[in-house]
Amino acid sequence: MKFVISSGELFKHLQAIGKVISSKNTLPILDNYLFQLEENVLTITASDLETTLITTMMLEEPVGSGSIALDAKRLNEILKEFPEQPLTFEINNDNFKVELKSDKGEYAIMGQNAEDFPQLPDVNEEKAFRANLSSDVLNQGVSKTLFATADDELRPVMNGIFIEISSDNVIFVASDSHKLVRYTRTDFTADASASLILPKKPASLLRNIIPKEAGTVEFEFDDKNAFFTMSGYKLICRLTEGKYPSYNSVIPSDNPNKLIIDRLEFYNCLKRVSVFSNQASYLIKVAVSNNQVIVSAQDIDYSISGVETLPCQYDGDDMEIGFKSIFLIEILANLSTPDIILEMSDPSRAGLLFPFEGENENEDVLMLIMPMMINN
Repeated sequence: MKFVISSGELFKHLQAIGKVISSKNTLPILDNYLFQLEENVLTITASDLETTLITTMMLEEPVGSGSIALDAKRLNEILKEFPEQPLTFEINNDNFKVELKSDKGEYAIMGQNAEDFPQLPDVNEEKAFRANLSSDVLNQGVSKTLFATADDELRPVMNGIFIEISSDNVIFVASDSHKLVRYTRTDFTADASASLILPKKPASLLRNIIPKEAGTVEFEFDDKNAFFTMSGYKLICRLTEGKYPSYNSVIPSDNPNKLIIDRLEFYNCLKRVSVFSNQASYLIKVAVSNNQVIVSAQDIDYSISGVETLPCQYDGDDMEIGFKSIFLIEILANLSTPDIILEMSDPSRAGLLFPFEGENENEDVLMLIMPMMINN
């Protein structure tokens, strides 16, 4: 088979799907991209068995058809060195030899038998659930929650994003036991209710790919795998097995103390003051009274301390509460409105953070952070 393709376009597509490939593949064939040519469509696949990413490219007047596996690392290194230009691939389907021709030279590499590449899973029709998600809903849902997923070998269900679908909304939830994010979109409808746990790696890959897409994502899953079909890419991943904890039970409902503050000012203040915190605990104290916030930290071992005072709007009792600064900074970085709301009940219970004014009337964002004990 033979085809001509843009070096830049090919490299861009390979970079997008190449992040799937693991450095410790159990099967050597998974160190390769699978190229499949049929009519004028080139399909390229990368996989680590758990997650598979597929991209398609339209070609002009290719010759023949067939498939071959090409070493991913070597092909990336070759394409990286080419300026934008047409490249001609001539592939011998019998001995897997590939001749690559540019406007200045000819190069030869060896491929492998495509039949050694693992077969892709199919949807179990008896257990299949299907829905259409807008690319914006999926992008925001994954982007807002991914940072809060855990790295817990003992509880793998916490290492992914819990997606809960009902007839009138879709909810994305992630938690590592120290912080929790719940992102809800109401501009979504489905014929039935369902839920799944999307592992962290495919969620991260989706976050990288979706901004390149527009329109609708075809979303289907069964009891083992999920399938996301976009205009230029398709992602298939194995789902995390198990039951996600009841996240609503950890969200405190009675929080009479309400603080409204400039998000960016608070964020920058925390970054400065946290430099003076103990590097083992990263504890910072937040004291609120008289429409002002006093943020402080100290490390007794090195005799250093830092304190800053910020204006705010506060309705509630005077309070001093401790937080792990790196978690609070992370949460503020993932809220995008100018002002945020921090609701608290007492220093021993979780604090809730919300956007002061939602950017989208169809979304609801809640972020929770657990407090830390303050040693007086």
